[in-house]
Amino acid sequence: MMISIIIPVLNEATLIVQTLSALKPLREAGHEVIVVDGRSEDNTVSLSKPFADKVIHSLRGRSRQMNAGAKSARGQILLFLHADTFLPQGADRMIIEGIKKKKVWGRFDVKLSGRLILLRIIEYLMNWRSRLTCIATGDQAIFVKRELFEALGGFPEIDLMEDIALSKILKKHSSPLCLWQRVLTSSRRWERNGVLRTILLMWFLRLAYFFKADPRRLVKLYYPSETF
Repeated sequence: MMISIIIPVLNEATLIVQTLSALKPLREAGHEVIVVDGRSEDNTVSLSKPFADKVIHSLRGRSRQMNAGAKSARGQILLFLHADTFLPQGADRMIIEGIKKKKVWGRFDVKLSGRLILLRIIEYLMNWRSRLTCIATGDQAIFVKRELFEALGGFPEIDLMEDIALSKILKKHSSPLCLWQRVLTSSRRWERNGVLRTILLMWFLRLAYFFKADPRRLVKLYYPSETF
C-alpha cells in the first residue's frame, strides 16, 4: 500500500527542509510526499521542491490545501501532516498494519517539543481526550483510506476546526485507530503566546465552534496577526 503524505504549508521556510528531510526514508520505501502551498511569501516553495514528489498550489486555508493535495495523491492511504510535526520511525508500517486490520482511519498520540512540565500534562490530556471522544486534531497526523475520504467529500472547507469536523464525520463510520506511538509537534505557539493563554484560547475556540460560531470569525482569533 502506498501512503500519500500531504503537508499544507504557508511561510514555513525556517522549518520545511527539516520536516521534509525526515520523510526521506518513507519516500525511499515507495510512499509519496506532497507539499501544498497556500501562497507563501517566503521561499518555502523553492526549498520544498528537492525534498518532495510534488509541490502544488491552492487557495489559502488548511482544509482547502489538504483537499487539493488529496486530489493530486496516488496513494491508497492519505496522511495529513502539519509542517511542524515529525512522524515516529516506522510510521508507515504501523498505519498499513492498522488498515489491514479493517481500520479505515486513525491518528497518533502527540508529544510537544518544549521542555516545560506543563506541556507534558497538556499532551497527556490531549491524547486521552482524543481516545475518549474519537476526535483527532491535525497535530496528531490524521490518516484515512483514500476511498472513504473521497466518498465523504474530503475536509469540510472551513477556515478553522477542519480536523474536528472531519473527525466527527469519520467516527460515524468507525472508531479511529489510536496509535500509542507519538508524533513530535512543535510547541512554538504555546511558548510564543504563553501556555495558559493558549489553553484558554483553544478551549474558547472549541466551545464557540460547538455552539455553531462562524469559523471565519474564529480563525481571526487563532491567527490575530494574519489578514483574511
